[in-house]
Amino acid sequence: MRVFITGASGFIGSAVVSELLGAGHRVVGLARSDASAAALTAAGADVRRGTVDDLDVLRDEAAASDAVVHLAFKHDIAFSGRFDDAVADDRRAVEAIGEALAGTDKFFAIASGTPMSGGGDPVGEQDGHDVGPEVSGPAGRFATAEYVLGLAARGVRSQVLRYPIVHGEGDAGFLTTLFQAARERGVSAYVGDGANRWCSVHRADAATLVRLALDKAPAGSTLHVVADEGVPLRDIAAVAGRHLGVPVASITAEEAPGHFGWLADFAGADRAASSVRTRELLGWEPVHPGLIEDLEQGHYFKSA
Repeated sequence: MRVFITGASGFIGSAVVSELLGAGHRVVGLARSDASAAALTAAGADVRRGTVDDLDVLRDEAAASDAVVHLAFKHDIAFSGRFDDAVADDRRAVEAIGEALAGTDKFFAIASGTPMSGGGDPVGEQDGHDVGPEVSGPAGRFATAEYVLGLAARGVRSQVLRYPIVHGEGDAGFLTTLFQAARERGVSAYVGDGANRWCSVHRADAATLVRLALDKAPAGSTLHVVADEGVPLRDIAAVAGRHLGVPVASITAEEAPGHFGWLADFAGADRAASSVRTRELLGWEPVHPGLIEDLEQGHYFKSA
């Protein structure tokens, strides 16, 4: 298949590119910079220059491809206080692709997140769909996901990939931010009793799931890209404290913004999720290190 991927040179996207190329697919990656274009070329992918704001580019590539995997999101804007703007830009991009694919039965997958579990049982693929079309903040991404699922009724093999914390060497996301805060403040912190859980997956296992979804997933599927259902934040903090040589301590919810910055709300949230249905549907079995095992390898703590 010819697969068009946005976010193709990112931490998750680059692993997906490698996985799909290895399976014999032709990959075309969207590149907004010379560095991204060079990385894609070196990996063996074709390059289409542009950004997710270039809606005509997105439409053209969707029409020319057999499948689209939309992984790009403006995290830099979102976490600078303009989350609604990032969601709105993402929605326009998704709608442009969706309109181009309507009636074609082509594969269309987008990246989303796992819903909060609130300290209860891990959420499943069937949960978190009661989202109205007019919502703001992070919930806006879930509204976009529901739009994509609705494309199944319009002749699109639509998929929502709910990602947890994605870890592995080269990560510059949530975990790196968490550990940087510990370095700068001299303490590896968790909120309250630290029992809130983060679900997670190794980037290589996440890439395998995309390949399997392309092969097997029916239209309208919600897929949980989850290996570890939930790792308590205090356990993550303990590993970081040992590797960084700093104390591990509880802080209050009121202290969290000063310690974690933009990560504060996430640091105190419980996001445990199950992937039982996804594993049964796709035959997906994660084989790479879990979160704690990966952290113990030390690559997250080699440099600031």
